[in-house]
Amino acid sequence: MDPGQVIGAHGEVSGLPAPVSAHVRDEKLPELGTCTVITEWSQSDLVRGTRLRYWQQWTLITDGNDHKSIRTVLPPGPCVPVSGELLSGLSPIQGLRAVIRETSGHQLLEIWDRHGLRKCLNLTALNEHGRVYDDAQFGCLSWSECENKLLYVAEKIKNTSTVTHNEERAFVKDRSVYCEDWGEGLTNKSVPVVCVVNLQCGSVSVLQGVPLDVSPGQALWARSGQSVFLVGWYHEPFRLGLRFCSNRRSALFKLDLNGNCERLSGDNLSVSCPRLSPDGSTLIYLQGRVFGPHNQCLSLQQLDLSSRSTSTLLDVVNTPQTGQCAGVYEALPPCCWSADSQRVVFSSARRNWKDLFMVDRRSNKVTSLCDSFSDLPVYGSWKLLTVQKDLMVVCCSSPNTPPTLRVGFLPSAGEAVIWQTLQPPVLTFDFHWTVLDVTPPPEEDNTHYPGLDFGAVLVKPSPPPTEDKLPVVVFIHGGPHSQFPAEWNCTTAGLAKLGFAVLMVNYRGSTGFGQDSISSLIGRIGSQDVKDVQSAVVTALQRDISLDPDRLAVIGGSHGGFLSCHLVGQYPEFYRACAARNPVINAATLLGTSDIVDWRYSSVGFPYSYDQIPTAGALAAMLEKSPITHAAQIKAPVLLMLGGRDRRVSPHQGLELYKALKSRASPVRLLWFPDDGHSLSRVDTQADCFLNTVLWLHQHL
Repeated sequence: MDPGQVIGAHGEVSGLPAPVSAHVRDEKLPELGTCTVITEWSQSDLVRGTRLRYWQQWTLITDGNDHKSIRTVLPPGPCVPVSGELLSGLSPIQGLRAVIRETSGHQLLEIWDRHGLRKCLNLTALNEHGRVYDDAQFGCLSWSECENKLLYVAEKIKNTSTVTHNEERAFVKDRSVYCEDWGEGLTNKSVPVVCVVNLQCGSVSVLQGVPLDVSPGQALWARSGQSVFLVGWYHEPFRLGLRFCSNRRSALFKLDLNGNCERLSGDNLSVSCPRLSPDGSTLIYLQGRVFGPHNQCLSLQQLDLSSRSTSTLLDVVNTPQTGQCAGVYEALPPCCWSADSQRVVFSSARRNWKDLFMVDRRSNKVTSLCDSFSDLPVYGSWKLLTVQKDLMVVCCSSPNTPPTLRVGFLPSAGEAVIWQTLQPPVLTFDFHWTVLDVTPPPEEDNTHYPGLDFGAVLVKPSPPPTEDKLPVVVFIHGGPHSQFPAEWNCTTAGLAKLGFAVLMVNYRGSTGFGQDSISSLIGRIGSQDVKDVQSAVVTALQRDISLDPDRLAVIGGSHGGFLSCHLVGQYPEFYRACAARNPVINAATLLGTSDIVDWRYSSVGFPYSYDQIPTAGALAAMLEKSPITHAAQIKAPVLLMLGGRDRRVSPHQGLELYKALKSRASPVRLLWFPDDGHSLSRVDTQADCFLNTVLWLHQHL
């Protein structure tokens, strides 16, 4: 296969834009109403090796009587590039735009109105705090209702400008003291503080009163503008990796501007995503357990701010009913309330799909808002970007349909949403895709969680490139507690465009199948999940005669890489090639280097506590469940892709397998990306990985 052909296919599928956020403004006139939908998009630029951001907006003409039906959509405005923006937010009334921007080593706060730049503050020069947090875990930019104050989170400053002579000597002594951080993807974040900007006088202050053992984030204003709600993660006795982990001990706090702090949620729980209702009466948030599975089915809690009573709006779903909501597994968008403060809208995994749901506080009834289900809907994934003024803005996609921007008003009781597409994708593809439901054979049923099944998504070129049967790439997600929904995936699309069939497997332990499925994998990694993937492959081969059983390869990253290496070791005659990104190879040697040491114990069935000391039994269990124990049986050529800055799975894991295979003269190739981390997410890294993976598969299949 020509490398130019591979590069061209990757460029075509990876360069398509996707909406990442949205905001709605409305204006009601006597005869009609207008809604302005402002969206932010992300697009990979392979020439510069960067991701571009741009804004685009649409004006919707709504019915003058109920303002809940769309008459006309005016043509969109031009795409406006966004440069250097870390955070941005629109004010609730005047539509002022706040931007925190990075330029020439300084971080600036800009306030824009209809006439241009109204105010600009050099946050770096003010020296009240360190770098502003722009990540999804801690970061926020919240307007007060009066629009005179802004709220964000930044690193606590290490102030050495006014120290005495003795303090200066102490500083010199302590300048090399180790500073903990929050792990993979959050390596420069250690001690966050909540910051308030007074736009009238241009001052910045750091709020006091947050408990000393708590790191605050996800802050938002209370209705009065005199206090804030925030999530606080407990960092004593030490910090654990936070990214992709919904099981970290945390709590919901209320902090007033005088420094009085009150905990609003229970103890020894995990909380996230506080969202205030439009009428200011109710705060909802997600709640889960501490430790155990790194990701889990979460409950949706509601806190009545007048009575301070908390109740469960949507509970953890252990075993979902057919066609029903399977629970909440992901973060809520910033705006998810209906205008009447009675309904909450969210997206979440449901088996092999990502669906859009609404829960009514008056009845606790959960309703799907997607297009009517059919055997194979047009879109397999519905992701809510925002709902404001009852207008939902969603990103829809499927394995053959890139991200599509759609809007629809929340329906009245018993009615369906009338969806309208604002921005169809530039390209669609003629891939054929289908969803498989897989039941494990009786001997592989989990006795503690019996009767569980799982699924997979099969994507094929259509029509097949030749009369020959299709080579099959088994694509395994990481986590393990995550999901491959039937959505647009650049890797899958690129492989299908180049003539491969791709089977994306959601083994037991994936999200979207209920908490019992997640719990069933604890203590059974390296066996239950391996057998599930193998069962899915056998099932696909039995059901589809166009797939070639003699040309099978397996690919995956993180836990998906762990399973890929297990499969070529446990089924050495079955697979012809393997490509693994940052795989776990030896869980025992990973114990001391991973930022999520708790998961190293929990995954093999051992309870975790902060004062845990490794035992021979625990280390033996970790080793027993690791791919390295099957390395001597591996026959398939193995491609390894490792990030030199990976804090989640040390690159020495992949090196361990590399050496084991090299010593046995087994075909192995290793790609090293010194500036990339666990996700291998840099644009140039992704292009390099795709090119090498496809050429590796083509060579060995």
